[in-house]
Amino acid sequence: MGRSGYGGWLSAMVILLAVVVGVAVTIGPAAVSLADVVGSIAGHLGFPGAGTVAPLTDSIVWQLRLPRVLTAAAVGAGLAVSGAVMQSITRNPLADPYLLGLSSGASLGAVCVVILGLAFALPAAAFLGALAALVATLSVARVGGTITPSRAVLSGLAVAQLAAAGTSFIIFWSAKGDSYREILNWLLGSVAGASWGSVAISAGALVVVGTGIVLAATRLDAFAFGDTAATSLGINVNVTRWALLGAVALLTGAMVSVSGSIGFVGLILPHLVRGLSGPGHRRLLPLVAVVGAIFLVTADTLARTVFDPRELPVGIITAFIGVPVFIVLIKRRRSAAWA
Repeated sequence: MGRSGYGGWLSAMVILLAVVVGVAVTIGPAAVSLADVVGSIAGHLGFPGAGTVAPLTDSIVWQLRLPRVLTAAAVGAGLAVSGAVMQSITRNPLADPYLLGLSSGASLGAVCVVILGLAFALPAAAFLGALAALVATLSVARVGGTITPSRAVLSGLAVAQLAAAGTSFIIFWSAKGDSYREILNWLLGSVAGASWGSVAISAGALVVVGTGIVLAATRLDAFAFGDTAATSLGINVNVTRWALLGAVALLTGAMVSVSGSIGFVGLILPHLVRGLSGPGHRRLLPLVAVVGAIFLVTADTLARTVFDPRELPVGIITAFIGVPVFIVLIKRRRSAAWA
């Protein structure tokens, strides 16, 4: 794809994201117009000439809906970027933070501090849990010799199951009353309780860690040709791999700490976006981040409206969408292999 074609797609997706965010904020039990959304944001940002918005409407937009929508956008972007990086480093199209155990490890760390009443330490605990799961996955994969893509996925699944079992044990042993439902809702993925603090954590991690990953885009490209080829290009393979995996663990931990465990975002979106951006990561990463944000904002809007007044965890919606798309991707790869 030429530079102008890619620029057109990226611009179109950014505009679509702005529209989706604006429309999502208007959807809910209380009637809110797009003009109210714009007026509330403009007023809080101090723009001169901002329209007057009723106090109740302003509170709904600024305190409830906008933080939730922006958190969903940041989480979707972060998980999509994490999936793209994992697939490149492991050279495995099935790799994502969920399959390699990072999400389950982050969930285990987060649940531990929630049960202990140390919610303020939740982001750090989620990151440490994701990092521990990553180390465990790679250590198990290395037991049989060289780490291969299939061995990494199988090891990740084993570690994910172990972390999930640990999480279930902690909940069974310690959770009481309504906390069962609250923790279950969080483990299935939800941004229902998002606040501006959630926006700061998820968006901050996305900007800081994501920028570092984009700056390493050429090194990610080198991994596509294998470790030997990357070494011949002057790249310290081990240092680079661990640095990027650590960055993914940090990014995943930050996202899981505010949204819980949400699957399929990092698995399917990089495959879909590569058809628009090409394999180069300097183009892939920004575009997949924007598409990930659009996807999760849309999924979360469906989760809170389809069965109104009941609300589904957004992880259920992403699974309902992700599984059929994943099957289609497998069929296409199989057809291409036989072509």
